[in-house]
Amino acid sequence: MGKRRRVAERRKNRPAVVGGVIAVVVGGAGLGLYALYGGGAAADAASSTADHKDVKTGPLSATEVQTTARTFLSSWQQGRPARAAAVTDDAAACVRLLTGYGKDAHIKDVTLTEGTRTGAKVPFSVKATVSYKGVSKPLSYDSSFTVVRRKSDGKPLVDWHAAVVHPDLADGDTLVTGESGTPPVTALDRHGGEITTAKYPSLGSVLDGLREKFGKKAGGKAGVELRVVRGKASEKAKLSDKTLVELSKGTPGTVRTTLSPTLQAAAEKQVMTRKNASVVMMRPSTGEILAVANSSHGFNVAFQGSLAPGSTMKIVTSTMLFEKNLVTPDASHPCPKTYKLAGWTFHNDDDSEIKKGTFKLSFGASCNNAFINFAPKLSDSDLTTEAQQVYGLGMNNWAIGVPTFDGSVPVQSGAQMGASLIGQGGVRMNPLNMASVASTVEAGTFHQPYLVSPSVDDRTIAKASRTMSAKTQSELKEVMSYTAAYGTAAKAMAGLGPDYGAKTGSAEVDGQKKPNGWFTAYKGDLAAAGVVQAGGHGGDTAGPIVAALLKLGSSL
Repeated sequence: MGKRRRVAERRKNRPAVVGGVIAVVVGGAGLGLYALYGGGAAADAASSTADHKDVKTGPLSATEVQTTARTFLSSWQQGRPARAAAVTDDAAACVRLLTGYGKDAHIKDVTLTEGTRTGAKVPFSVKATVSYKGVSKPLSYDSSFTVVRRKSDGKPLVDWHAAVVHPDLADGDTLVTGESGTPPVTALDRHGGEITTAKYPSLGSVLDGLREKFGKKAGGKAGVELRVVRGKASEKAKLSDKTLVELSKGTPGTVRTTLSPTLQAAAEKQVMTRKNASVVMMRPSTGEILAVANSSHGFNVAFQGSLAPGSTMKIVTSTMLFEKNLVTPDASHPCPKTYKLAGWTFHNDDDSEIKKGTFKLSFGASCNNAFINFAPKLSDSDLTTEAQQVYGLGMNNWAIGVPTFDGSVPVQSGAQMGASLIGQGGVRMNPLNMASVASTVEAGTFHQPYLVSPSVDDRTIAKASRTMSAKTQSELKEVMSYTAAYGTAAKAMAGLGPDYGAKTGSAEVDGQKKPNGWFTAYKGDLAAAGVVQAGGHGGDTAGPIVAALLKLGSSL
């Protein structure tokens, strides 16, 4: 095929016929043989004329869920996408995907087995064959859908999303079988060892990104495969295409990364100690990424996450305050229990306060209002300017070798501007961004993180437009070192001094009982940052993960 075509998907089914009746496999539901009559588009049209009928509301009955599910699954299995689509709430999208399932993905001999329903949620398994130009491979996976009631007439319908067809699909994505267009790559660590997901389960999305970026440049030859081809929405989210089944192997090219096998293995181990944990480690003097890991092996939160960083953002805020000569580490600066700004009342964690103390003490204790009460002296764009010009954040121009989210610090006003000073409001970061922040403090200048040397493809590395002064760097190191020795990071960083600094963070998230816990730190020419989503305070959750990597890295 050469270049992969972005087309729709479909699954073509060959149901068994027993005495003229279609047999559909239904797992725990207990259904054997049955025939389907009525329903579909024709029934829809008929029902639309019956305006005098009452619209049915309330929870779906088991019969409604069962009938809708079996109509949908049997129609899909029979290769009747229009009939399947008629019992979904987005018929056009369903028809496109199921049509392409057989035509473009070349998936045939489909068997759908319904599992045990839980309320309106219907799990099912898929077994099929991918066949292309005389080469065939089996395909099997699990998926699910939910039956909902249409508001206009109460009709039960499948709540349609592309993930119903395959869990790796986002809406707008397609399935295509053919020559991949992008040759495979063999990724190597910094010492020449091969990187595989068997060794490093976190790196699946990284390997996909390396292939997408370097497959053609690394000298490989494309194979034939069933692949998820991303649509516009997924491309905007910087998701890479994904191989699901390899029918024939291509010849891989070779790409060397900056990853340390020892630190990567340790990072993989550390994130598994917590649910929804992510971490990145890098070298401040160069920008080389030494390790990246996520306890969840799907979306790469460490590189592409977009989360409020909480109080770790106070590093950037402090840089701005020091540069503007608004405060020094040892200046007397109280942290009130509450502070009112533009109609909002801000509180500190646990409603604490520091009546008499220095700015350094407030930084080390992560006392929010010691930062927010500077808001009247700042313009709306000051924090955005600082993040972009000194830390290289929010410019959308990092080129590390795989897709990343480069942070966002939007210009805000009023209470939202105040919230941004403590890493809430509209500020969004990930562990890669915050590891870079700690690295910039340690090195005194921004070095864009990278996973593959820019010399491999002559790409342009992002630069910061200016460098913090030596005085500002010294002040930042003073407050971060104090935090690592005596503040909220002291427990995690115990025994790692003296050439170190750290900052903790807790970011509140609507609808989440516990905040996201953040931690970023440096030790010599090493820096790392991590987040544990819904974990609680950063010093207790992400802190031990980051500190363990810094301790190991310092011993190598």
